[in-house]
Amino acid sequence: MIIATVGTLGSCKSAFNASETMEIQGNRNAVYQEIISDPSQFSEFIEQAQQNEGAQKIMMQQHMQKMESGNMKMMMEKSPEMKEKMQSHMQMMMEKNPEMMQKMQSKMLGKMMESEKGRKMLMDEIHNNKTMKDAMKAKMMEMMDENPEMMEEMKQKMMEKNPEMKKKMKGKMKK
Repeated sequence: MIIATVGTLGSCKSAFNASETMEIQGNRNAVYQEIISDPSQFSEFIEQAQQNEGAQKIMMQQHMQKMESGNMKMMMEKSPEMKEKMQSHMQMMMEKNPEMMQKMQSKMLGKMMESEKGRKMLMDEIHNNKTMKDAMKAKMMEMMDENPEMMEEMKQKMMEKNPEMKKKMKGKMKK
């Protein structure tokens, strides 16, 4: 009889099946809450996620969405320590990955060009930075050499906006 009871108890032992447990929304929420409420479990979970390429991509997409939505900015304003860490981490990542740096720069440039204030700020930065100014001049000269109509159009615009330049240009043409 004792053997039968022990055998019955042994056969009633439940086997944990993660996929079955996670199928039920209430169970998933309970598991998520358990993980995020314990910092060591949460760190372990993030480490596991970072080892999975698909999870890593999802985390990066979520991160970019937070940055674009302004949520990240609010979080950083609340925590200057976090902001400092984030900036140093971004700097390090960009140094390691020139493609990412290029992508971020073009994204920032695009955002700046969207607003009048951003364009003015960019132009001020270009005028104040000799290297950028020289690069911009070289690029403009190259574009004008390739496109004579553009060169004429720019000359006309410059003369219309700046009467002093118009006098100088006419003075040079007479000589």
